[in-house]
Amino acid sequence: MHLAVYLPLLSPLAAALSARRLAARLDPRLATWLLTAAALILAAASTIALGLLTTAGLVRIPLVTEAGKLSHTALVSTDPTSQFVSLAAGLLLTAVGLATARAFWRRGRALLAAARQARRLPGNDDLVILDDPAADAFTLPGLPGRIVISTRMLNGLTEPERVALIAHERAHLRHQHHWFTTATHLAATLNPLLKPVSRAVSYTVERWADEYAARTSGDRRLVARTVAKAALLKADSPPRAATALGIAGAELAAGGPLPRRVAALMAAPPRRRFLLIAAIAALLLLTGLCTIDATNDLEDLLEAAGA
Repeated sequence: MHLAVYLPLLSPLAAALSARRLAARLDPRLATWLLTAAALILAAASTIALGLLTTAGLVRIPLVTEAGKLSHTALVSTDPTSQFVSLAAGLLLTAVGLATARAFWRRGRALLAAARQARRLPGNDDLVILDDPAADAFTLPGLPGRIVISTRMLNGLTEPERVALIAHERAHLRHQHHWFTTATHLAATLNPLLKPVSRAVSYTVERWADEYAARTSGDRRLVARTVAKAALLKADSPPRAATALGIAGAELAAGGPLPRRVAALMAAPPRRRFLLIAAIAALLLLTGLCTIDATNDLEDLLEAAGA
């Protein structure tokens, strides 16, 4: 195993450092797709790299060497990977594998619970108005998915603002934003270095919905005002029980991304930035090539040791 095997372990760090900038400068729809694809590819590549390093150490164990009829001398002389590195890779691989399996199970249960909750809501339309003292608005994924808005939230908004809020929530439902957040959450569990990418996608899906509402209403300032007023209403409301994977409920009161969303809506619509897109593509291509090269290195090692 040579240096190529270590690049897939380092490239998620580059993605993590640039995720917030990419989320701010790219069109939110494009940013969501690119960051999600990058998170999945980088998580898979780093997992494969850990598996290759672990395998390089396992084949040196005498029982494995004898069972595979491999030459221990050829393995040691050809492969520079130390046993310590292989052991560390094996422990990391086991830890992230268990964490990802747990996260997959918990997220799957949350999605099923959200679907059941959506089916139990009254009415046949996608929009459900609940008489609730807490100001809230969120989307429940399911078949069909539902948009839930409380009367307290609606009463605090003007009619144009209500239309903008519903358009925002409808964007979450129409474009299935929960799958993007789920994918990046699992990728970040598989490789914790990708957590900033997962957070960036949670922001870009909100920005995607904001831009959808702005195009629908034709008034960016209206949507910015709606986002800010909804957050204030949410903050002034009594706490309520959490919903199962409701999208855009808790985010309305989040202090961090909210000012950035409002500022983005007050500015001109984002443009395509081809240099940034090319940089992401180059990083993913380089990571993929290094992963393939490292896989070939391990195959060559095993062939040489078995000759």
